[in-house]
Amino acid sequence: MTGPTGTPTPTPSATSGSPTPSPTGSTPPPVSGVPSDAAWVASGQWDSWTNNGYTLNNDVWGGGAGPQTIWARTGTNWGVVANHPRTSGVKSYPHTGKTLNRTLSSLSSVNTSFNVSVPSGGDYETAYDIWANNYAYEVMLWTNKAGAVGPIADAYDANGAVPKFTNLSLGGQTWNIYRGSNGSNEVFSFLRTSNTNSGSINVLAVLNWLRTQGWWGDVTVGDIQFGFELTGTAGQSNFTCNSFSITYA
Repeated sequence: MTGPTGTPTPTPSATSGSPTPSPTGSTPPPVSGVPSDAAWVASGQWDSWTNNGYTLNNDVWGGGAGPQTIWARTGTNWGVVANHPRTSGVKSYPHTGKTLNRTLSSLSSVNTSFNVSVPSGGDYETAYDIWANNYAYEVMLWTNKAGAVGPIADAYDANGAVPKFTNLSLGGQTWNIYRGSNGSNEVFSFLRTSNTNSGSINVLAVLNWLRTQGWWGDVTVGDIQFGFELTGTAGQSNFTCNSFSITYA
């Protein structure tokens, strides 16, 4: 989560191979920025849709949020049109994802790739949210960020959150790493040292590194989610996930 206060209610994803249910929520009126070929469009706070083993959720969990519409062609090609005030506190985390429910030691690989398009203005980050041990642990992987956002940490100085590690190469990326708590769960945040809109991550390498550090044990990895954590937008803004994948064994 961004900042030391507040945390969302975790939104579990459907397991891989689940049947596709009917989308929840009523169809909203047309919104500028929603493609005409979208298979699903919704504006409800918790509206969700499962497609090809991935579950999307609009996830407008924060207070003071403005309007937000999520759309999808598939479970891995989707986007959101949002207009949130630039006030403090996360407003939403529209995301896609899968549920693994596997112990860390039972996993031989967890790999993921992403490609997004994001606006130049606003307060947000593109991030993975990985939950373990029934939401006792949260791992965030920030691939890009803009504006007034920052990770949870156990120490802050005049420059903001103080990292535990800097410029650590892990899982195919280079990170600054933070550790803290939001009062509900322990949070490990990996912030890429420079913004990128596309790439691949060896997630298992990250999860195993946490175990090597003694920050957790042989945890059960639950949801792996990917989306846009929005604190505020520069007017109506479009965030698009052009492609995404999670594979594991």
